Amino acid sequence: MGTPATHGRKTLSGKQNKKKRTGGSQNSQTTARQEKRAQFEQPKSRTGLHLTLAGIALVAIIAVAAVFMMNRGGGEAAVATTAAPSTGNVTIPVSEVKDGKAHFYTYDAGGTTVKYFVLADKTGTVRVAFDACEVCFAQKKGYHQEGDTMVCNNCGKVFPSAQINVITGGCNPIPVEKKISGGQLTITTDSLAQGAQYF
Repeated sequence: MGTPATHGRKTLSGKQNKKKRTGGSQNSQTTARQEKRAQFEQPKSRTGLHLTLAGIALVAIIAVAAVFMMNRGGGEAAVATTAAPSTGNVTIPVSEVKDGKAHFYTYDAGGTTVKYFVLADKTGTVRVAFDACEVCFAQKKGYHQEGDTMVCNNCGKVFPSAQINVITGGCNPIPVEKKISGGQLTITTDSLAQGAQYF
């Protein structure tokens, strides 16, 4: 008798059979590992994004704080009016400055722009001072008004309007000599020229 026909079918060894049977389970194990890895990697990417955003926010906060420290007074430069002198004096109607607001003016002292302000306190007393002090004048920031006070734009110190021309020195506004007569405020140009050293 001849050898039985195998019809082209290949007989698998025991090891090959086992590998074939376990092939599906290995694929599923690989898929499970990939899913677990993805679960761990996603939170890491989200954490990295959060850290980046937190870093940007921190930089922004530091920048704002730096600007604040550079100009603690927080005031903006006042718009000044040039008061034209007449016969060696600057004259301003008192009625224009008795509204409780600080009025800022400039005077050209031989090429140097001298800045000063005029305001009336709560009692109606008119005060005149240079827009500078003996301490902070080098920064050329001057003052701004907050209510019935003047605030240094450089160091942030606050000065009640009633103390201007009364308390001098330090960071107090430097007083300017003045005279009031017939409803007119008169300031000599000599007095204004003396303040050129602060500008």
